[in-house]
Amino acid sequence: MILGIAFFVFIASMIATIVLDISMVWALVVGLVAFLFVGTTRGFSVKEQMEMGFESLKESKGVVQIMLIIGLITATWRVSGTITVFVYYGIKIITPSIFLLVAYLLACLLSYALGTSYGVAGTVGVIFMALARSGGVDPVIAAGVILSGVYFGDRCAPTSSCANLVAGVTGTDIFTNVKMMMRTAGLPFAVTLAAYGFLSVQNPISHVDETLVAAFEEQFSLSYLAFIPAVFMLLLPFLKVRVKHAMLVSIVSGILVAWLVQGVGLVDVLHTCIFGYHAEGEGLGAILNGGGLVSMVEVSIILAISSLYSGIFSNTNMLGELQDMLGRACTKLGKFSVMTMMSIAMVAIFCNQTIAILMCNDLMKRPYYDCGASKEELAMDMANSVVLISGLIPWCIACNVPLTFMGADPSSVPYALYLYIVPLCYWITKKHWYPTR
Repeated sequence: MILGIAFFVFIASMIATIVLDISMVWALVVGLVAFLFVGTTRGFSVKEQMEMGFESLKESKGVVQIMLIIGLITATWRVSGTITVFVYYGIKIITPSIFLLVAYLLACLLSYALGTSYGVAGTVGVIFMALARSGGVDPVIAAGVILSGVYFGDRCAPTSSCANLVAGVTGTDIFTNVKMMMRTAGLPFAVTLAAYGFLSVQNPISHVDETLVAAFEEQFSLSYLAFIPAVFMLLLPFLKVRVKHAMLVSIVSGILVAWLVQGVGLVDVLHTCIFGYHAEGEGLGAILNGGGLVSMVEVSIILAISSLYSGIFSNTNMLGELQDMLGRACTKLGKFSVMTMMSIAMVAIFCNQTIAILMCNDLMKRPYYDCGASKEELAMDMANSVVLISGLIPWCIACNVPLTFMGADPSSVPYALYLYIVPLCYWITKKHWYPTR
C-alpha cells in the first residue's frame, strides 16, 4: 500500500513537470523522498539507503562522463560544418524518385555518427521537411521516414546517450551491445529500406529548393575537410579504439576544422563547446542551434538521481513482490513479450525515454536473471523494445519533440516503420535466431 502511494506521488510529480514545463529533476527528487520513506518503513534508515544509492551511482560514473562528452560533440559538429556538409552533399545527390530514401539514409548515417535523435531531427529533419513541403512530398510520410532514421543511431550508436545508458544500467559492454544491435537490426532495416524505396517512388519530389543550397554555400565553407570529425567518430570504434577516446579525437578535430576551415575564432569555438552553437540572425544557420556541454547537464543529473533509485530498489528489495509477479509472467509469456508490455506501460506513464529505460531495468532485471537470462540479453531486449517504443507514444517527449522540431504531428507515427518493425522482427526471430539471447 505504502509503495503504491509512493509510485502515485512519483507519477503525479512527473506529470506535473510535463504540464508545468519544468525540469523532471524535481519529479525525481520528489520520488526519491517518497521511496526513501518507503524504505524506512521496511527497517532501513535514510543514511543506509543513500549509501546503497551512492554505490550504484559510482557504477554509473562512466556513463555520466560519456553523456557530457556527447554534448561537446554535438556542438563541435555544428560549428565545424560537419552536419552541414552531410546535408549539403545529400541534397546534391537527390533525384525525384529517391528523395525519401535519401532522407532516411542520411538521417540513419548522421544519427549513428552523432548519436542523438533530437539533434538530427532538429537539424537534418527540419531541412528535409522544408524540402519536402516545397517539393510537393507528403509531409506526413516524410516526417515518419525521418523519425525512423533518427532512432536508428539513437538505438545502436556507440556515441548515443541512450545506448550508453542501456549499457551502463545493465553493466554490459557498449561494443558488444552495438554488434548485437546491428545483427538484430539487419532484417528490419532491409524491410524498412524496401518500404521507403516504394514510398519514395510513389511520392517523388517535384524540385529541390535551390535557396536552401545557396544558404548553405553562403553561411559555411563546404570543404570536404568538414567531414573529418565524422570520419574519426565512425572509423575509430571499428579499429577497437575506446568510444571515449574516439569521441575526444572527433571533438579536437572538430575544433580545429571550425577554427582553420570555417574561420571561427578559437575562443568562440571553445565557448560553443560549453554553451552550444548559436548562429547569428534567423537564417538557415539558426536551425543548427544547440548542443554543448550544458545541454547534457540535466540528462547527467537525471541519470545520477536515477542511479540512486536503482541502488535503493535493489538493496531494499522494495520491488520484490512486483518482480515476482513479472517473473511468473516471463515464464508463461516469454521474457521479451513481458519486456515489451512493461516498455509500453513505462513510456505511457512517465512520458520519457530515459526514465522508462531506468524503470524497465529496475523492474525486469531480477525476473530476467531468475529465468537464467544474461545481462546481455536484458540489454538487448531493452534496446529492441523500450528504446524504440518511446518514439511511438505520441505524448512521450521522445516522440513529441522530434515531431515538433519537424512541424509534424502524430499522424506521421505509422510511417516510422523502423520503430515497430524492429520489436516485431525480434519477437518473431528471437527464439530461433538468437537462442542465447
